[in-house]
Formats: sequence, structure tokens, C-alpha cells
Amino acid sequence: MLIQQTLDQLQALNLSEMARAWQQQQQDPTAAELSFDERFGQLVDAQHLGQHNKRLARLLLEAKLRLPAACIEDLHSGKGRELDKPLIRQLSTGRYIEEKRGVLVVGATGTGKTYVSCSLAQQACRLGFRTRYYRTSRLLDELRLARLDGSYGKFLTRLARFEVLILDDFLMVPPTEDHRRDLLEVMEDRYGLRSTITTSQFPVEAWHAQVGDPTLADALLDRLIHNAYRIVLKGPSVRKDAMKPSSETT
Repeated sequence: MLIQQTLDQLQALNLSEMARAWQQQQQDPTAAELSFDERFGQLVDAQHLGQHNKRLARLLLEAKLRLPAACIEDLHSGKGRELDKPLIRQLSTGRYIEEKRGVLVVGATGTGKTYVSCSLAQQACRLGFRTRYYRTSRLLDELRLARLDGSYGKFLTRLARFEVLILDDFLMVPPTEDHRRDLLEVMEDRYGLRSTITTSQFPVEAWHAQVGDPTLADALLDRLIHNAYRIVLKGPSVRKDAMKPSSETT
């Protein structure tokens, strides 16, 4: 009776993981060999881990990553990309997010830009940062629709709350005048306040010409490029390598 009352109270306090761990201790005869501090420490550890995992699941769901299985550990051994491993290790700490700095990931088609950006985003979620992935073209479509239905300001405010925003396939299509202004609005809310990860198949030096309008290009790229870390991916297309038939026989 007392055990059930304790379990009910733990559940009422939203300590469900602690309640589950305590119930397991009651059923484990070896638990009696542990000291009170050791048993209590196990309960606290179980609650902390459970809350962390639930928050991580929420953050990953909210992030809507194009490649949800991408992880930072794979970047340390990723062949064909010629990654700057010290830089990847530095970025994996999340320090760039605390510094409110961006990350630029550039490389030819198929070299793994989206995978790298999603790996960094997943790591950001692990560290507890709110993150959101967008293909740039789809973000621009949503901004256009928001302008039409009167929710433009609210949409920009929502975007600004994400501590990490991914703009994938940046400048894949030459932007229109409205696109340039929308991107500037997004970056105006983020510059010096949040981190933005931008991927593009064009080298950074070519972005100004791709944007089109020199004045808006200056304003947009100054906010996007200044003080940002750069990852340049080289080597053959990862997708093409994956599509090659195996030479092994079975």
C-alpha cells in the first residue's frame, strides 16, 4: 500500500521515470545491497535521462530534418568529403550557437552538404537547442503564402525563435525581388542573435552575383557571411558512388 502511494505521488509530480526506476528497484533483490545514496542516485539518473530523451525527441520532431538519421559521429569518418576534422569537432560542441555565429557549407552537387548540415542540426538538438530545417525554396514559398494570408509577421517571429536555422540549397534558383527582401527580413532577425547554417553548390565568392540586386546582396550577404564558419566539401559525388554497382560477387 505504501509503495503504491509513493508511486502515485511520484507520478503526480511528473516524475514518471523515477517512479519506474524505483519500481524496478523494488523487484530487484540485488538493489538491497546498495546504500541509500546509491539507490537514490540511480533514481535521479533515471529521471534526468528520461527527461533528456523526451526533450530530444520533441526537438528532433520540431526540426523536421531532411535526413533525420544524419549524425555528427559519421562526419569524423566520412570518406570522400575531405572534411576539416578539427573544425567539425569544434562545431560539435555547439560553441558557434552560443557565439551566435553562422556556418556556410559549400560544395558541388552530391558532396554531402545536406548531410553535413543535418548532422550539425541533430547535434544542436542533442545539446538542447531549438532547430529548424528548410529547403530555401520552400521557406520562400511559405513566406509568400504568409504574406498573402496576413501571417507574415507571426511567421518571421516564429522563425526568429529557432536557435539554429538551416537554409539548404541556398541560391539554387535565382531569387526574385520579393525573395531577396524576404531573405533579408529573415537574416535581419537572426544576425548576431541566432545561428544560421547555409548550404549552397555555389562558392561563397559567387553568391553576390547570384543574388542579383547589388544593394540587397550587400545587405543580405553581410549578415549571412560575416563571422561565419566555412566548410568546403570536395571530392566525387557521394550519391553517384552509392549508385555504382558492387564489383563483389556472392
